[in-house]
Amino acid sequence: MSRLVKMLSMAAVLFLAVFLISLRFHPAATNTKQQNSNQVSVSNLPKEKKTNSKSKAKKKQKRPAYMRAVNWKKSSETKDYPDLKKYKNVWIKVSIAKQRVYIFNNKTRLYTMYASTGSKSSPTPTGTYHIQAERGTFFYNAKSKEGAKYYVSWKDHGVYLFHTVPTNAKGQFIVKEAKRLGKEANSHGCIRLAVPDAKWLYNNVQEGTKVVIH
Repeated sequence: MSRLVKMLSMAAVLFLAVFLISLRFHPAATNTKQQNSNQVSVSNLPKEKKTNSKSKAKKKQKRPAYMRAVNWKKSSETKDYPDLKKYKNVWIKVSIAKQRVYIFNNKTRLYTMYASTGSKSSPTPTGTYHIQAERGTFFYNAKSKEGAKYYVSWKDHGVYLFHTVPTNAKGQFIVKEAKRLGKEANSHGCIRLAVPDAKWLYNNVQEGTKVVIH
C-alpha cells in the first residue's frame, strides 16, 4: 500500500512539472511577456514642464469698485468729490507709473482721478511742488497746437499745470487724445485730467497745497 502511495505521489509531481512547463511556453504567456517588455513605466515618461500663465499673459488690472470705467467726460469715482474744507492737511499725490492723481488728507486717500502725464520726450518733472497762483478756465498754446480748460499751475508759474484733456484753438476737446486718459502718458509735461475732475480741482484746491510727483 505504501508503495502505491509513493507511486501516486511521484506521478502527481511529474504532472505538476509538465503543467508548469507547458504554461511557460504557452503562446498567450509569451505574448503577455512581450507586451509587458514593450510598455514604458509612467515614472520614466518625460515630465511636462509647468507653464506659468503669469509669464504668458499680463494680469489685467482690476478696476476698484469705487472707480468708473475711464471716461474723460465724467468724474473718475462714482462717489461725490470730498469737501476739502473739512480737512486740514490736504495734499496731492501723482503716480506716473499708474497714471493716477490722488487727493489725500494726511495718509487717508480722499479721491482718485485718472490722469495722463508727460510722454517720454517731454516727461512730467518728479519731486515735491506746491500749487501756485496761476489758474484759469482756458488757455491755448500755439506752439504745441493744443489748449485746455480749468488749468492750475504747480511749477514754473504757468508752465506745468493740472488741466483737462486737450482742446484745439476753439476750445473743442481732441477726442483722440482724450481717450488716452488713464492709460498712456502722452502730454507735454502737464497733468491731464477728466473734464469734471479738472474743474473740481480748479474750484477747490487752494494755492500752497503740496503736490508730490513720482
